[in-house]
Amino acid sequence: MSDSVVYDVTDGVGTIRLNRPDAMNSLDTATKIALRDTVRAAAEDAAVRCVVLTGTGRAFCVGQDLKEHTGLLEANDLDALWSTVPDHYAPIALALAEMPKPVIASLNGVAAGAGASMAFACDFRVVADTAGFNFAFTGIALSCDTGISWTLPRLIGQAKATELLYFPRTIPATEALTLGLATSVVPAADLATATADLAAKLAAGPTQAYAGVRQSLAYSASHTLEETLAFEAAQMQSTGSTTDHRNAVASFVAKQKPTFEGK
Repeated sequence: MSDSVVYDVTDGVGTIRLNRPDAMNSLDTATKIALRDTVRAAAEDAAVRCVVLTGTGRAFCVGQDLKEHTGLLEANDLDALWSTVPDHYAPIALALAEMPKPVIASLNGVAAGAGASMAFACDFRVVADTAGFNFAFTGIALSCDTGISWTLPRLIGQAKATELLYFPRTIPATEALTLGLATSVVPAADLATATADLAAKLAAGPTQAYAGVRQSLAYSASHTLEETLAFEAAQMQSTGSTTDHRNAVASFVAKQKPTFEGK
């Protein structure tokens, strides 16, 4: 695995850290492969009940490594240029959005291009007050990828999403919070603590219930009410058969605080 992605599991929290600070955590091929494989591994690891995605240094992730991209353009290597979207970016977005556990994006700095897209595939975005977002795609005459055309309108509406994708600019943390791009904004010095507190809360929660909610929200976005009601019923039956549900009901009756095992 590339050392540009660092992975750690502690107390049920799997932390994935992009580790190319000198390149503002931009995504060259090795990093994209490592990130895709690490996100998938975290998704499948039963010991991980919450995932945190963050970066090292002054950026969260500025998207595609344009130095590598320029070299591929000059070499006219069209296969390497455009296969990266289905081979790397799309699987990363799907794994972040569909894994059966909560995911936090902890934004230590700017999230641009695919970096912003990845953040929006997560459930929560804890943003340092010095960070921001930039949807840089059209600035280099490209369309958008990594799922942002699906996630962004659902966060802020079609009209605002169109405006921000057409006319990219850096959106500071305070405006991101107002728009609904950020879940919370904290002083940069407090980012690690705020992220750890939220991750610990989620890791100690009813993991399968969180998965059911994630899946229900995603399903409802592209299905009718009737179909969604049927899906909800199936999810309710599935989560109702968990040990966590039975123990939580017993704790409620006993007027005790439940302890969730994620089972």
